[in-house]
Amino acid sequence: MPITIITTYVSIYILIPNYLVKKRYALFVLYSIYTLVISSYLIVLSIFYGLIYLSHFETGNMAPISKNMIFIMIAVYLVTIVVSAFKLLTINLKHAEKTSKLETKVLETQLKLKEQELQYLKMQIHPHFLFNTLNTLYGFALKKADETPEMIVKLSNLLDYLLYQIDKPFVSVEEEINHIKDYIDLEQIRFNDSLNITFQTFGNCTHFKIAPMLLLPFVENSFKHGSLKNNVLTINIQLTCYENSLEFKIENTIMQEDSENKGIGLTNIKKRLNLLYKDNYTLDIHTKNNLFKVTLKLFNT
Repeated sequence: MPITIITTYVSIYILIPNYLVKKRYALFVLYSIYTLVISSYLIVLSIFYGLIYLSHFETGNMAPISKNMIFIMIAVYLVTIVVSAFKLLTINLKHAEKTSKLETKVLETQLKLKEQELQYLKMQIHPHFLFNTLNTLYGFALKKADETPEMIVKLSNLLDYLLYQIDKPFVSVEEEINHIKDYIDLEQIRFNDSLNITFQTFGNCTHFKIAPMLLLPFVENSFKHGSLKNNVLTINIQLTCYENSLEFKIENTIMQEDSENKGIGLTNIKKRLNLLYKDNYTLDIHTKNNLFKVTLKLFNT
C-alpha cells in the first residue's frame, strides 16, 4: 500500500503536471522509467520483507496474494494508471473550461469592437449625408423656392430614419426603398432638368430585411461623384428581390474611366458589409464606357 501511494503521488503530482501536460515528453518518459524501476525494486523488497520478517522464510505462511510478484506489480500499477487517467481527465476538463471562458471573452471583446466600429461608421454617415442635403435645402431657402416645404418634409422623414431607425440591427427592404425615393426626390428638386434617373424594383421584398442605411449611401455616392454628360447626370437603379437573395445595381455617368469614385459613404459601406455580412455578400465595382457601376448581392441566411 505505501508503494502504491508513493508511485501514484509521483505520477499525478510530479510526472503528469510538470512534464506530460507541459509537453516535455522526453523527460516524462525518462522519469517514468526511473519511477517504474524504483517502485519495482521497492515491491521486491516488500515481498522479501514479508518473507523474512513476517513468514520466517516459510512461504507457506505468506499471504496468498503476496506470493505472486507479477500480480502485485499489476495491482500496484493498475491503481496508478487509473488514478493518473482520472487526474488527466480532470486536467483536461479544467483546461477545456478555461479555454471556453477565454474564447468567450475573446468573442465578447471582438463583438464589442465590431459594435463600436459599426457605431463609428454610422456616426460618419450622419454628418456626411446631412451636409449634402442641408446644403441643397439652404440654396433653395435663399431663393425662396416653392419646393422648399416639400424638401423639408422629405428631409424630416430621412432624419427620422437616420436618428431612430439606423440603430436597429435590421429594417425591411421596403423601408429602405421608401427613403431612397425620398432622397431621390430631394436630389431631383436640386438638379431639376439636369437629372435623368430611373429606379426600378422587381420581386417581392416584403420578406427581406437588411441593415439600415445599407443601400442609400450607394445612391448618395452616385449623386456626389457622378458627372454630367451632355449637361445631364444619368443614374439607373435596379433592386431585385429573390427568395433567398437580393441584388442591387446602380450606375451613373462619369467623365473619366479611371475615376475611383471613392468617398466616405462608399468606404463605410464596404466596412459595414464586412462587419455585418462577412461571406454572405458579393460587391462588384467597376467603370466602363464612362459609367460607374456597382452590383451588390446579399444572401439571406
